[in-house]
Amino acid sequence: MKVYLIAGEPSGDKLGAELMAGLISCAPYELEFFGVGGPLMEEQGLSSLFPINDIAVMGIGEILAKYSFLKKRIKNTVDDIRRLKPDVLITIDAPEFSLRVARMVRQKLFVNTIHYVAPTVWAWRPKRAKRMSGYVDHILALYPFEPSYMKSAGISCDFVGHPVAEEKLPDRRLVNKFRQEHELSENDKLIAFLPGSRRSEIDRLMPVFKSVSSNLISQRLNIRIVIVAAPAVKNILLESLREWEAGVIVITNDDLSNNDFQKLKRIVFASCDLALAASGTVSLELAATETPMVIAYDMGFLSRMVFRFLIRVNSVNLVNLISNQRIIPEFIGNNCKPDKIVHALLSELDNPTVQKSVMRKSLELLKVSGTSSGIAAANSVLNFLETRKT
Repeated sequence: MKVYLIAGEPSGDKLGAELMAGLISCAPYELEFFGVGGPLMEEQGLSSLFPINDIAVMGIGEILAKYSFLKKRIKNTVDDIRRLKPDVLITIDAPEFSLRVARMVRQKLFVNTIHYVAPTVWAWRPKRAKRMSGYVDHILALYPFEPSYMKSAGISCDFVGHPVAEEKLPDRRLVNKFRQEHELSENDKLIAFLPGSRRSEIDRLMPVFKSVSSNLISQRLNIRIVIVAAPAVKNILLESLREWEAGVIVITNDDLSNNDFQKLKRIVFASCDLALAASGTVSLELAATETPMVIAYDMGFLSRMVFRFLIRVNSVNLVNLISNQRIIPEFIGNNCKPDKIVHALLSELDNPTVQKSVMRKSLELLKVSGTSSGIAAANSVLNFLETRKT
């Protein structure tokens, strides 16, 4: 069976790799993988049509700036799918790219099409689900409240859980070792700065994070900063750090396999007393290590306007949304100001246990009973394809 997968960013690469592993484990027939993905999917046997970084963009302004290039990559992908005629097309998140590909493919060729990560119709643009029903046949949902939205729009949908909910806390000995290697005493407060995995996020957030860092350290001498550099933006992030006055611990993927880097990242998170993070899946990764957080995110002018007028929820943080509580501070758009962020970080440092019970509750809601999310997703794909034969 030919399986064509498209992932457009690191979080999608991780989901795609676990889905591929699940399919390899569960499918009763031989599989061939094609498509677009990152290093984790390549480890499972995918030869990517082009680098995943080519399409890892977010926000209206950023998409418009790369419109011609993205249009070319969409055409490349559509042509490849039409040439291969796969048995199933699985698009993973990145709707601005992947759903355009799915729609264009369906215009000339019928391919069973599955989208992994339901669009956030519960947050904004609810009519997207109905429009998708013309070219998406089935959806794999990460969150338990999403299938009802999709089914009401005429698309079959299964809740398959989120892989981050299955991760265990890192060994405390490894956490202690990390702190010792970086000469962190018991009194030192380590804060992770996580500005995202896209160039547009680094460009917009690093000046804010720089100001936050200076203000924090001027107020609390025992504060240390660690930055985990996403491989896709490592070089531009390191370049921006040259302008920082305070010394920062920088964690990169140098000389590490993808698997080892992911393990190290989790150890770093568990070693931290607090995190300042861009909005996104990283909030669930922090929750899995029980690391309290503050969320900060900014965007271009056009994206701000869209966000302001179309958003249907009063939080963008996944932990807040899943738990239906608003315990994690958020500073989005016009509120992404260093002074506000510093105040929230210092407040969280002084009350470190408040968020942890909410994190545990959220992660429990993301589990599928009796199996892993990768296996659940694979079974959902295989069961759906089986129904299409009858």
